[in-house]
Amino acid sequence: MPEMRLLIIEDDREAAAYLSKAFREAGHVADTAGDGLDGYALAREGAYDVLVVDRMLPKLDGLSLIRSLREQGVETPVLILSALGQVDDRVKGLKAGGDDYLPKPYAFSELMARIEVLARRRGGGAGGEPTAYRVGDLELDRLSHRVTRGGQEIPLQPREFRLLEYLMRHAGQVVTRTMLLEHVWDYHFDPQTNVIDVHVSRLRGKIDKGFERPMIHTVRGAGYMVRAGGEA
Repeated sequence: MPEMRLLIIEDDREAAAYLSKAFREAGHVADTAGDGLDGYALAREGAYDVLVVDRMLPKLDGLSLIRSLREQGVETPVLILSALGQVDDRVKGLKAGGDDYLPKPYAFSELMARIEVLARRRGGGAGGEPTAYRVGDLELDRLSHRVTRGGQEIPLQPREFRLLEYLMRHAGQVVTRTMLLEHVWDYHFDPQTNVIDVHVSRLRGKIDKGFERPMIHTVRGAGYMVRAGGEA
């Protein structure tokens, strides 16, 4: 894995020092911030490959920090570390704009593996992966993070963009909820969670609203599919 620049936002000095040392030993650069406000200021510079954020932070809590970054257009991947590990806690973290969620205590090897997944995904078109997708009159450009339909630009939140990107990458194929949870969120959720349905509903409201033919289809009992026209 190429050298990464990581930001650790953690108020526990001992924990932050341990992570910083471990990342450096793995060949990466790691900066630290001891509270939410300092972490927000550093993260806004956008010079990091991945942010590692604790939820319980002084001055500005982790979820508020992440929401603020997303509202400012900062799309740096965020891995949330927290002692709060229940399903509802994880869902709140991901809905706030986090990309992955790892409950404490954790194994550093798993943390490192998850960070590498986030960094690779952000790295874009390595391995010949296309930089743009088109289905009917719907177009998505991965480099400019621009989505248009019928020539009309459609603004999307970072999570919505990644969800649409995955659906379009598999256009004409059924994409299950499990596939979306694993590849868009990089996490295995409780199968009863409705986070996928909520995000797809919001995305459909933006992509299909005002157009005669729907693009995002629900395949009953299976999942979702992006394809031009017709009924699924």
